[in-house]
Amino acid sequence: MRLFSGFLLVLMLAGCFSAGKRGEAALAIYDLGPSAAAAEKPSALSLAIEVRAPLWFDSLGINYRLLYAEPARLREYARARWAGSPASLIQQRLTRELGLISSGQGRTACLLRIDIAEFSQVFDSPAVSRGVLTGRAQWLDRSRSQLAEREINIGIAAGESNSQAGVAALTASVGQLTALLRSWEGELLVGGQLATCRR
Repeated sequence: MRLFSGFLLVLMLAGCFSAGKRGEAALAIYDLGPSAAAAEKPSALSLAIEVRAPLWFDSLGINYRLLYAEPARLREYARARWAGSPASLIQQRLTRELGLISSGQGRTACLLRIDIAEFSQVFDSPAVSRGVLTGRAQWLDRSRSQLAEREINIGIAAGESNSQAGVAALTASVGQLTALLRSWEGELLVGGQLATCRR
C-alpha cells in the first residue's frame, strides 16, 4: 500500500511541474520592453498624465482583428498575455519618457488625458498585419476645461503573422505616440496654449 501511495505522489508532482498538455506552448507574458532613458529633465509644465481605455481593450489579452474576414470581431491570442492592462503599460511608459507624473499622485496645473480607442494587431490579409493605436489626446487645465485636442492614428507594420510580431509593432506604436506627444507639447508651448500649465 505504501509503495502504491508513493507512486501516486510521484505522478501528482510530475503533473504539477508540467507546462500543460503535451505539445502545448507555455503562456507568453509581454510588456512594452525596456524603456528608453527617462526624460533628461523634468517637464517645464505642472502636468499629470492619465491613459484610459474601454473595458474590452483594458484586459490582459493581446487582441487582433481579421479585417478580411470579420472586422467587427475582436479576438485574443490564446497563449499570449500582457503583463498589465494596455492602459497601465502605456501610462507607465509615457510617464517615464515624458517626465510627467501619474494622475492622482499630486496636484498639478494641467492634465494630459489619452483615451485609447484601439490597441490591437490588425490583419489586412492572412500575411499582412500592423499594430494599430488610435484614440484621442486632450490637454486639460485645472478645472478640466479643454486647452487642446488631437486625434491619434498610428499604424506600424508587423513583420510576421503572430503574437510576437504584433507585440513588437504595438510597442513601436507607443514609441511613436511618445514622440508625437513630445513634439505637440513643444508646438503648444510656442503657441501659448499651455501658458496656464507652467510651473
